[in-house]
Amino acid sequence: MADLDIYRKRLERIEELLSELSEYSGRGAIIIVEGKRDVLSLKRLGIKGNFELATRQSLFNFSERIARLGSEVVILTDWDRRGDMLAIKLSGYFQSFGLKPELEIRNKLRLISQKEIKDVESLYTYVSKLRLKTGSCSKQDFQ
Repeated sequence: MADLDIYRKRLERIEELLSELSEYSGRGAIIIVEGKRDVLSLKRLGIKGNFELATRQSLFNFSERIARLGSEVVILTDWDRRGDMLAIKLSGYFQSFGLKPELEIRNKLRLISQKEIKDVESLYTYVSKLRLKTGSCSKQDFQ
């Protein structure tokens, strides 16, 4: 029974973070991820947004181009070593262009799921499993 409570709390916290991410994207924020599978995972979780892949060009040029758009920026790189380095570099570049990127969502997702998953791509599957374990499944979990 204690496990079930842990899963419920974990699912609740992740869904709160996804809701926060949705609010950002609803305001026109740019969500920065590493790859196409990350975008797919987030879309399957109901996040509609302006996604940008940080791995397509030099980080400096990428950051400069995004900063020029004048939008809020959410960095949602994976929470493995490579994703950590990417988040640190991007954050530094954005700050040098006068932008303060949102990193809290990434950091909280990392804390909640660190023993289970290490990337954005796995988020949809992980949330689906938590919903199944807690009996909070929705139809979209099985599409």
